[in-house]
Amino acid sequence: MPEEQARALRKARNLEWAVLGFTTCTIVLVALVMGSSQAMRTAWFEDLLSTIPQIAFLVALPFIRRSATAKHPYGYHRAMGIGHLVSGVALLGVGGSLCFEAISGLVKQEHPPIGTMQLFGITFWQGWAMIAVMSVIVIGPLIYGRMKMQLAKQLHSKLLYADADMAQADWTTNVGSIVGVLGIGMGLWWLDGAAALFISLGILKDGLKNTRAAVLDLMDMRATVVDQSEPDPVQGRIDDAMRRRRWVREAASRIRDEGQVLHVDAHVVPKRAKVRVTDVERMIEDLKEVDWRVQDVSVTVVTELALPDEEEQRRGRR
Repeated sequence: MPEEQARALRKARNLEWAVLGFTTCTIVLVALVMGSSQAMRTAWFEDLLSTIPQIAFLVALPFIRRSATAKHPYGYHRAMGIGHLVSGVALLGVGGSLCFEAISGLVKQEHPPIGTMQLFGITFWQGWAMIAVMSVIVIGPLIYGRMKMQLAKQLHSKLLYADADMAQADWTTNVGSIVGVLGIGMGLWWLDGAAALFISLGILKDGLKNTRAAVLDLMDMRATVVDQSEPDPVQGRIDDAMRRRRWVREAASRIRDEGQVLHVDAHVVPKRAKVRVTDVERMIEDLKEVDWRVQDVSVTVVTELALPDEEEQRRGRR
């Protein structure tokens, strides 16, 4: 890994530890004031769930540093993809459960009470403590979510990107919980259940999105940019680099995204019947220079292409 990406990886690790500590404090604070509000309880569960991508990233880090072995010839880079899948499935399962609970509460017309509490000898409505806590803790995710997003793009880490995306959207949870608490205070009991449903649907959406993204990557979908919005442009650069060789008539590649690194399977049609081994070896080394993520390249010399080239793939997408 180049020095720039190595520094970014160290920053991401330190940031995840710091955020994990912040989230732990948030979980404790919300637990102390949440009372019987369903919206607050759902927000508390979301805070708990937000630690899963953080822990998954930290657990996967030691694995991706391991060298390839005879048993694992491609290395352990897919540990990030497994962590991404675990996070998505956890969000999906708990989000579905919370969504069901919120709907049940609305159907049963449950009226959650909010009492009073004492602090420094002063008695006040507990709802004010809930609102104050949710208003303060919203600041953190807005700051570190942006920091994580920058590092995720720099490292091409889809797990870190999913974590950052959840953090940046966390403000909606806080706003929803505040609306629910205010609804109880104003006698609008259904606002609490509606806010809980809104928060749980957000969790469910994150779970669906991340589970789908992780499964597609583990199924060796064509390499994409970190948010999976479009194919990774590195494939076009790799194909162009091969076609510029004087001895190459046609060339195309397929790229396997291993989490943070790419494995390239290149097929080349030569202009002459005999190809020197040194030409192939030089091509492999040059392709690794195209992008830092290209860790492994295999070149197959063929008489005709069995892989669709870039233009054919573009037509197929249309």
